[in-house]
Amino acid sequence: MSTKLSSLLNRFSEPETLKMAKLGRELRAKGIDVIDLSLGEPDFDTPQHIKDAAVKAIADNWSHYTPVAGFADLREAVCAKLKRDNNLDYKPENIVTSTGAKQSLANAILALVDENDEVIIPTPYWVTYSELVKIARGKVVEIRSSVNNGFKITAAELEAAITPRTRVFLFSSPCNPSGAVYSKAELESLVEVFRKYPDITILSDEIYEYINFVGKHESIAQFEDMKDRIVIINGLSKGFAMTGWRLGYIASNTDIAKACEKLQGQFTSGTCSITQKAAVTALIGDLKPSVEMTAEFTRRREKTLSLVKAIHGLKCYEPEGAFYIFPDVSYYYGKSNGTETITNSADFSMFLLNTAHVSSVMGDAFGEPNCVRFSFANSMSNIEKAWSRIAAALATLK
Repeated sequence: MSTKLSSLLNRFSEPETLKMAKLGRELRAKGIDVIDLSLGEPDFDTPQHIKDAAVKAIADNWSHYTPVAGFADLREAVCAKLKRDNNLDYKPENIVTSTGAKQSLANAILALVDENDEVIIPTPYWVTYSELVKIARGKVVEIRSSVNNGFKITAAELEAAITPRTRVFLFSSPCNPSGAVYSKAELESLVEVFRKYPDITILSDEIYEYINFVGKHESIAQFEDMKDRIVIINGLSKGFAMTGWRLGYIASNTDIAKACEKLQGQFTSGTCSITQKAAVTALIGDLKPSVEMTAEFTRRREKTLSLVKAIHGLKCYEPEGAFYIFPDVSYYYGKSNGTETITNSADFSMFLLNTAHVSSVMGDAFGEPNCVRFSFANSMSNIEKAWSRIAAALATLK
């Protein structure tokens, strides 16, 4: 007997990041030493003072249902963080906390996008962006960028993509997967376009804020006349090494915040009470562990770039943030080792997984078919070993 499933499932795809991680685990289960450069997760443990706060929350019996938008002290902590780090003034009623930034994104998109509404997304973009728009029955409008322009779009390209059906602009800075970081001047040039189109809401994914190699993080919400049209998406997974704790949040105008709270009330209600109490300590406590983690990512970035540049045919943009490199691998399209021929980025990733036993994520998943994403959220020794294997495998392609 076959069960009839909802047509909703046909609108979107399984995340390639999770699919590649699953394939890597299957090879490991067979005894193969696979080095994982696919998943976007810091390989650091959560800082001790945050864990201690969680233990105390358990001892203090914070074990009951929570308000949908989050405990008041957590939303106040988010506001304090936004003021301290970004000089942005928000009140607790502007904040909704969720079970990870992915849920925060889903809430915002479902709250804003109707059927056939257009959502402009610059490429490359995180794999889930486009699929959430499809779930909402919206239409994805891509603005293509490339390694040649630093994976950033211009004001002219933005304006050319806007139509009467444009409802949302969605981007990340620092960007997953490219590592591109928009400067204040670059953001201001985009804002000048948005000022002409007051019906467009901007979703700004700032989850990699603390992992920045070029200086101070710049939020597009800093432009005061635009602030009410902007939804900041952020969370604790990347900057605080808290991926499994599942805590994300939005900062927005109260109408959007209330809409997201209404949606979340039917899906999950409030996120984990213990996580919320730990998150207060993370947001307003000592940032030294986060700074040290970024310093280590900086060292790994330099090592990774030196190893990638030594491989003929890879064209690599130097990431300014996050913990990925996203090289153009199209030089290898059409090449073969006699048994396998590389025709696209999926072939390239699978070739490296099966031949070099290194996992990566094909660029098609991010809207950029000529590239492949590699993480450097792994130990220095594994990074060196992985790129040695990759170099040897690519050398067999003619």
